[in-house]
Amino acid sequence: MRSLGHFQDLRIWQLSIELANELFDIADELERKKLYRFADQLRGSGMSMSNNISEGSGSSSSKEFRRFLDIARRATFENANIVILLEMRKLISDETMGSLVERLDSLCRQITSFQYTL
Repeated sequence: MRSLGHFQDLRIWQLSIELANELFDIADELERKKLYRFADQLRGSGMSMSNNISEGSGSSSSKEFRRFLDIARRATFENANIVILLEMRKLISDETMGSLVERLDSLCRQITSFQYTL
């Protein structure tokens, strides 16, 4: 049986929580601009990555863990979409968008690679 904190050792979880923290910073700024829906959506999809990795790590089977990882991977796409839209609306800079999308893409690839190891 895995220990409760096992997920914290996973590099994909570490990357996802770092990205989520940055997305929360952007959401805080959006809230200051009274863009509550954008802020809520960004927080939810930001948390989905790390939440599903951590929840899946407690699965009783590899198949179940892969399912949670797939949800986390899809959340990277959702976050990329939101970040692109935020840049189009001039709510974040092109540089911020580019950096986040690049790191989300890297996380997505790493999640996919990790899935193959299970």
